[in-house]
Amino acid sequence: MRAAHFINVPKVTGWAFLLLAVGLTFALALLHLAVGARGMPPSVLIDALISFDSTNFDHRVLVSLRLPRLCAALLSGAALGMAGLLLQSLLRNPLAEPHLLGLNAGASLAVVVATALPAAIQPTVLERPFLAAGGGALVFAAVFALSSAGRLGLTVTKLIFCGIALSALSSALVSAVLLLDQETLEAVRFWLVGDLAGTSWSQVSAALLPLCLAGVAAAALSPHLDAMTLGDASAAGLGVPLKATRLIGLAAAALASGAAVSTVGPIGFVGLIVPGLAFRLSGKRHLPAVALSTLGGAALLVLADIAARSLLPGREVATGIMTALVGAPVFLLIVARRS
Repeated sequence: MRAAHFINVPKVTGWAFLLLAVGLTFALALLHLAVGARGMPPSVLIDALISFDSTNFDHRVLVSLRLPRLCAALLSGAALGMAGLLLQSLLRNPLAEPHLLGLNAGASLAVVVATALPAAIQPTVLERPFLAAGGGALVFAAVFALSSAGRLGLTVTKLIFCGIALSALSSALVSAVLLLDQETLEAVRFWLVGDLAGTSWSQVSAALLPLCLAGVAAAALSPHLDAMTLGDASAAGLGVPLKATRLIGLAAAALASGAAVSTVGPIGFVGLIVPGLAFRLSGKRHLPAVALSTLGGAALLVLADIAARSLLPGREVATGIMTALVGAPVFLLIVARRS
């Protein structure tokens, strides 16, 4: 009886933390709508959401500016949290994160090159997330191939250094494109630092489909990921198709990263901070961990955007700078602990 009760504790605890994450995310979302250059009390929020009045200035600000920005932060944070969990689980590496492994840099390069193309052949808003996912997948494939070469094979150190190197190369190519095309520079210069200001409903709606596809894939792969924690040999003995699981999981991570980057730019470290904590709180079971990491990423990016708008009175800081200020020390701490 005691053993059975002990086994059930992580399951209950994981879903209990999920409920707490839902409440926290909802509270942060309300706070996000309320803060800004013009503060708004809860009564105005409720009134605008229930009975919108197009002649009311506060209502227009909420629905046209703050609500799409909030939805962009929620969707992009959720996508980055999910992508980070998939990468860390598939690669068994707590340092695996879209920003560090080249996914964000490849997605940014694809979007910038597409923006520099003639208007007649530029991708539509709906196509941009898939284009970004393709660019991120190509760069990550190069990172994985390079880090797997040599006698030692794939190691954590090689993976991270190859990711940083190819991310730097992609960033250099982005800079070259922007130096040669002033119009593209004007179009993407704020987006490249991870700024949520000016996010539109069309960008948010375009990110929904790839994020949903990635979420369905992550949920479907959860039993296989649970088995893979026992090791490849044990997972294969349980009937897990290892190559297919890794391929689908990495494709889902690329889709999620592409959805985030195409919406809010190459924001980093969300996928590093959230997944490890979510995996522990979920009792090391991947299905609740996917949900918890998704909600945790959404809550973290909303919190970072609140801080970006509130830190300096009368001015805004790019949200990507706020996540880097928190994420860089976490990265160094994880490296130090592993060393």
